[in-house]
Amino acid sequence: MHLGIDIGGTKVAFRTEGAGSRGAASRDSVVRWRPSATPAEDLDVLRAHVKDLFAGAARPLTGVGVAVPATLDTEGRVTAWPTRPSWVGLDLAEALRDLFPGTEVCWADDGDLAAVAEAHAAGHSDLVYVGVGTGIGGGIVLGGRPVPGTRRGSCELGHLIVDRDGERCDCGRRGCVQAEASGPATLRRAAAARGTDVTFEELRSGYTDGADWAVTAVEHSCAALAAALVGVGELVRPSATVVGGGFAAGIEGFVAEVARQASLLARPGHPVAPVLPARLGGGSSLHGAVLAAKGLPTP
Repeated sequence: MHLGIDIGGTKVAFRTEGAGSRGAASRDSVVRWRPSATPAEDLDVLRAHVKDLFAGAARPLTGVGVAVPATLDTEGRVTAWPTRPSWVGLDLAEALRDLFPGTEVCWADDGDLAAVAEAHAAGHSDLVYVGVGTGIGGGIVLGGRPVPGTRRGSCELGHLIVDRDGERCDCGRRGCVQAEASGPATLRRAAAARGTDVTFEELRSGYTDGADWAVTAVEHSCAALAAALVGVGELVRPSATVVGGGFAAGIEGFVAEVARQASLLARPGHPVAPVLPARLGGGSSLHGAVLAAKGLPTP
C-alpha cells in the first residue's frame, strides 16, 4: 500500500492506494489545521490521522510521498513557510521518519510534485504547472523530469515578481504572483471593490453572474498569472501550461480567463503555449505525492 500526503497551509490531504481484489483501490481523506497550533500539535494531528487510516490494515505500508509547501534545506529542515511560520526550524524529515518507521519516505515541493503528476496524466514531457490556492505553487517538467530537481531547490513560480508596485507578499517583497493572484489575495481585492467581506462562494457566484466587483478581482488575478506563465514560457518553451489548485478549479471560467489574458501577451512569431485546466483538478499535488510514494520519477 502507498500513501500520499499533501500538506497545505490550512489542511492536509491523504490518499492511500493499494491493490484490491478488483484492481487498484484508493481512499481519500482530509484533516484541517488549527490556525494557532504549534508544530508539535500539528504533528500530533498527523499522527492521530495516520493511526486511524491504518488501524487494522491488512496490507503493509510500502511507501510514503509527501508534498510540502514550505521551503526545506537539503536535510529536510524547514527554512521558510509564511503561512505557518512556527514551522521554521522544524526537522520535517526526521518527523516523517518517526511517523513512518521502517517505511521509505520521499518528500518534495508541492508544486514540483503537482507538475510531475499533471505531466504524467496528460502525457506531456514538457509542461509548466501553476496551482492557485491559499498560496501559489508551481513546477516545471522538461524532458519528462522536474527542474531544477533534487537538492537544487524548488520551482518558486509563486514568487515571480509581476508588479514592482504591487501588493506586499508574505515573503516581504511586493508584487509576487502569490500576492496578486492567490485565493486570499483575490478575495481581499473583491472585498475592497465590494465594500464588504467576500466569501469564496460569493466570489464564485458573483463572477458567474458578472458582478463588477467579482469580475474585476478575478481578471486581475488571471492577468498576473498569465504574465508569469508567459514569462516562464519564454525561457523553457513548454508544450502546455496547466492551471490547477482548488481555488482555480472552483471558479468556472477561471482557467479560460488566464488563457485569454495570456493570448494578449503573445508576440509576433511566438505564440504562447496552450493554457489548460489541470486534469487532476485541485488534487495534483496529492497525486504527485502518490507517484513519489511509488518511486516514480519525482524531484
